[in-house]
Amino acid sequence: MSARVAPARRRGLADEVADRIRDAIFDGTYPPGGSLREVELADALGVSRGPVREALLKLEREGLVRGEWHRGTTVTALSEVDVAELDSLRAALEQLAVTLVVDRGPDLAAVDAVVARMERAADEHEMVRCDLDFHDAVYAAAGHRRLREAWEAIRSQVHLFLLTRIGVESEGYLAGIPAEHRQLAEALRAGDPDAALALFAVHRRHAFDVLTGRSD
Repeated sequence: MSARVAPARRRGLADEVADRIRDAIFDGTYPPGGSLREVELADALGVSRGPVREALLKLEREGLVRGEWHRGTTVTALSEVDVAELDSLRAALEQLAVTLVVDRGPDLAAVDAVVARMERAADEHEMVRCDLDFHDAVYAAAGHRRLREAWEAIRSQVHLFLLTRIGVESEGYLAGIPAEHRQLAEALRAGDPDAALALFAVHRRHAFDVLTGRSD
């Protein structure tokens, strides 16, 4: 089997192996529902099966993969319940984050920098990474450590959520996302928390509707 992921630089480190597998999932090498076989991954990464097994357990804790005795380990394919729960939890966290950012009025240079990167994104997968980076910057600007940690706990699953969204529908995605996020950044600066929350809710709802077949 030819290598489908880059070799690990430091052999035997489960965290680095997890990073490599995570990156391969996020760049589309292993799609939702795709099988992750320990022997093949160990061969591709140039490590023994032990670190691969540890890495897959780490990714399972993140909700990015699922292990079942009769199927082995697969990339998580989000169910309708998964989609609904992620959407509602993200909404709850984001409500606090947006409110804090508007109230604090912090420097939003990091948010603006991500929007500028969005305008140069070469493909949908890069745009998804920028989308997550945008929200990272918003949570950082909120200045609430535990809130940021709560976001980081679901970040990989939200990444999978967005990958699933572009798998369902990607038409107009590259063209529309930068302007949409520029509007979100402007709303954070405007000083009206209700207006900002409404705009962020519309942003979330679009992806949710695509995934649930309600966008028509």
